[in-house]
Amino acid sequence: MLTESPKKSLNEEADEQYPLKEIVVDEIETDTGGVPTLKLNGFVGFDSLPYQLVEKCNEHGFQFNMMCVGETGMGKTTLMESLFNMKLEFEPCNHELKTVELRSKTCEVSEGNVHVKLKIVETAGFGDQLDKDKRFSERPTIFKEPSVPFSARVIVDYVNEQFEKYLIEELKVKRCLAYFDDTRIHACLYFISPTGHGPLRLKALDVVTMRELSKRVNVIPVIAKADTACKDELVRFKRKILDELRGHNIQTYQFPTDDDTVRQANQELNKLIPYAIVGSTDFVTKDNGKSVRARKYPWGIVEVENEEHCDFVKLREAVLRINVDSLRERTHNVLYEAYRRDRLREMKLGDGDAGLKMMESLQLRQSDYKERNAQQEKKYKEEFVRRVEKKEEELKRREEMLNTRHREVQEKFQLDVQTLDQQIQTLMEEKYKLETRTLTGKKKDRK
Repeated sequence: MLTESPKKSLNEEADEQYPLKEIVVDEIETDTGGVPTLKLNGFVGFDSLPYQLVEKCNEHGFQFNMMCVGETGMGKTTLMESLFNMKLEFEPCNHELKTVELRSKTCEVSEGNVHVKLKIVETAGFGDQLDKDKRFSERPTIFKEPSVPFSARVIVDYVNEQFEKYLIEELKVKRCLAYFDDTRIHACLYFISPTGHGPLRLKALDVVTMRELSKRVNVIPVIAKADTACKDELVRFKRKILDELRGHNIQTYQFPTDDDTVRQANQELNKLIPYAIVGSTDFVTKDNGKSVRARKYPWGIVEVENEEHCDFVKLREAVLRINVDSLRERTHNVLYEAYRRDRLREMKLGDGDAGLKMMESLQLRQSDYKERNAQQEKKYKEEFVRRVEKKEEELKRREEMLNTRHREVQEKFQLDVQTLDQQIQTLMEEKYKLETRTLTGKKKDRK
């Protein structure tokens, strides 16, 4: 009977491959910092550190949060389903929403031994409001951001709120960031209409929204429904978009080229920005019997995963296959750090401040928050009392009107009753007179 041998650990395999010997210092070098470098003539086990890190990361899993921003009907859900090759149960949105709604789906996906907690956030009703310049200046918020259009402000506040949640957890005395549900947005796909506003131009709302989002999240612009334009139009539109982004000083995300292993690939991927994409959840069988993800038209099909038809494959390669960790790293080390620095400055904290000063700042912030809540509560109570008094006055006025109407009806009723009584009395008298005349006439006839 064959029995499977137990799996050996990394250390056991290393011991067999590199039997321990007496460690001998072969050579001593001194770097520019004055720290000696020792070259060991034997196996110690440092080379297993990358494997330990990999095992630890696989055990905890990874978190990746993506946001899709674009107008209704741009195909955001379809692209996400095509990108991750799975079905997302997002509620269909329409153009009748009175405000912008952020809808999210969280799921765990696995590929090989890698487990990822994936969160996708979509914007519903973005750009559908008539009053796109409506301000949120009266909206209660802890963020001191410049006034931006209504649709953009909702999204910007959401991104800031995720940073704030992480900052609150980070400032706790007892914290556990390794197991914290990190909801900070790592990548934002911004969907641009292929028609634009006028001849090959970005809409004003797109310019303002991308300018605000690019300060807080890795924005990757994509041209939605690229199959509605020919290749020459897409080339001109891409060039025009890049010119407008530079003109408005909008810094969209550029895939890093400082790593030799991905430099060439990312340089080619950066040249394709903004990506012209097509999404589809349908599969079409070609003449050769091969089933492909595509959109079918009377004149033919547009294959989603055909690089000659659109940039979908390049987008997936850029975001998921090569640079997913770069997106996560920049979110934490650059974007979140900038937010954290600004927030700590608002709290009057500087480098080296800790202990009492931090506690004083937190207590001051808490007292300010309580004071704002008290003022807001007082305002709500006054508004409630005002509305109640107004309603009571209205009810009293209606009650008086009803009482007046009731009296008028009663008086009219009494008057009608009196009139009827008089008419009845008159009729009775006339009847009596007629009867009397009749009897008198009969008596005369008898005589």
